Amino acid sequence: MNPGARLLVLGKQGAGKGTQAVRLSRHYVVPHISTGDTFRQAVRSGSELGVEARRYLDAGELVPDEVVIAMVRQRLTRSDTSHRGFVLDGFPRTVAQAEALAEMLVPNGLHLAVDLEIDTASVLSRLASRRVCVDCGANYSVIDNPSRVPGLCDVCGGEVVQRDDDTEAAIRRRLELYERETAPLIAWYEERSLLARIDALGMPDEVTERIVTEVDRRILRAAGG
Repeated sequence: MNPGARLLVLGKQGAGKGTQAVRLSRHYVVPHISTGDTFRQAVRSGSELGVEARRYLDAGELVPDEVVIAMVRQRLTRSDTSHRGFVLDGFPRTVAQAEALAEMLVPNGLHLAVDLEIDTASVLSRLASRRVCVDCGANYSVIDNPSRVPGLCDVCGGEVVQRDDDTEAAIRRRLELYERETAPLIAWYEERSLLARIDALGMPDEVTERIVTEVDRRILRAAGG
């Protein structure tokens, strides 16, 4: 069995973060921790953090860093992450969150932050074909990753639809915002030699192979191999 890994996946919408995070989770036999899923679970559970997060979400406001960080910290204390690792998807989004994550992971630290790189034209093409489950948020593509039963989610059986905001103008605005907000985060990980830039174009298997090759190289180097 492989030794596991402590990873996070970065990338603009349409880069394939969710798809690759799930694949890496299976390959390294570690939990896939999506902040979106974590938020939904906390809100459904009625936990203290869930109630606080819902207050901001219902008001259409961004959930503050301290609430997001507390949720992730709580999730990373579970036993399924302590021995083999995890794949983080959607966290961190800011340098402050990255600093908090680094503190959480002392003394082991992160193996790698994977940045999936893709050009805007390819993103527009991918998102035009994207379909999303309204219940669990699973992503599909009518081109290369359709659900087994058209219109129904493979994971939970929910309805699979095209998002209302997957228009070209809306996508371009989201990409511009992502570039502005994430540039400092990318630089933060690069300065610490924890960033791997991975070409996100190609079939999912090809992208996964690129990532795994780089992750394994970094883990071997960290182990002194």
